[in-house]
Amino acid sequence: MVSARDQLLVVIDPVARLTDGESVRIARDVLGAGAAVRVCLPDSPEDFTKALARRGARRLVVIGDDRALLRAVAALHRERVLGGTALSLVPVGAAQSLARSLGVPAGAVAASRAVLEGVERRMDLLVDDSDGVVLRDLRIPSGGVGAGASGTSGASGGFGGFGGFGGAWVAGAARLGGVSRGAWPSRGSRGARGSERAGVTEAAGVSETAAGVSETAGASGVAGGGSGEGHAWLRSCQSFVRTLAARPSRVASAPGPGPSRLRIEADGVTLVDLDKPVEGVRVSAGDGGLAQVEIRPSSVGAEAAPLRVRARTVTVSGADFRYRADSAVAGPVRTRTWTVRQGAWALTLPR
Repeated sequence: MVSARDQLLVVIDPVARLTDGESVRIARDVLGAGAAVRVCLPDSPEDFTKALARRGARRLVVIGDDRALLRAVAALHRERVLGGTALSLVPVGAAQSLARSLGVPAGAVAASRAVLEGVERRMDLLVDDSDGVVLRDLRIPSGGVGAGASGTSGASGGFGGFGGFGGAWVAGAARLGGVSRGAWPSRGSRGARGSERAGVTEAAGVSETAAGVSETAGASGVAGGGSGEGHAWLRSCQSFVRTLAARPSRVASAPGPGPSRLRIEADGVTLVDLDKPVEGVRVSAGDGGLAQVEIRPSSVGAEAAPLRVRARTVTVSGADFRYRADSAVAGPVRTRTWTVRQGAWALTLPR
């Protein structure tokens, strides 16, 4: 007789199937070799939620990125069954920084073996007054493009421009019609938004492409013996490249968020009031039922030392503000309270 631990419901996120089908196949093979596996391929958030509800006694395994993990935890929390369900994750996709910070191994093989051989570890959870959940930490302000969230894109600390790896990543995201931004792919065409993103990506990457043309033109000029027409064409290409290189990147030059005027309370005690602007706030789900709160005051000249406390509840209020909860941006809101739920969820990790 097969035990409940050896029966798995494997829910494969559609974004993972599109972005890295090979890793998905490897994970299915490893899991299938060590347990009785039932595979679910949801095509929408509704299908995803229904699959979680029909898991029965099977252990739940999600194959996907950070967003798929957050979606699963949020769905189980809404159904009020999160505490009795141990989750397992095989990270596949671009956004994996949250998974790594939680201790999930990288790579389909290592993560799948952890599912089969690992142990359940209970973790604290931050729950807000709108029933939203935070697994790791939240930040105010939410930040913009290139902010290194537990990853908004969650893949790195920022693009750093469109060249190199960042450019390839953005181009890949555009070709997928926005899949890397966490949207569920439609069952038909992904529509005009994907085309618009592709157009933006092509425009952003033109400097890199033109540089390649310039190098090619230089080689042609040498090979052609330095003819007048060849030199004229080369000079035109080089002038075009210099013009593009002189243009500042709109992403790189975007100003960062300014100081915020917020009232921040921890367990009912006011730490900062509206008359003292702050550069940033970070609240992290710690252990032992207490969150770690870090407040960076705004300062002129020498940098002010951050204020750090531990608390069970944290309330932030003020003018409309946005915040980044793990890899998702929420708001604007005028007030929000987060409460720590000790040991509220469990994740399977290596021994």
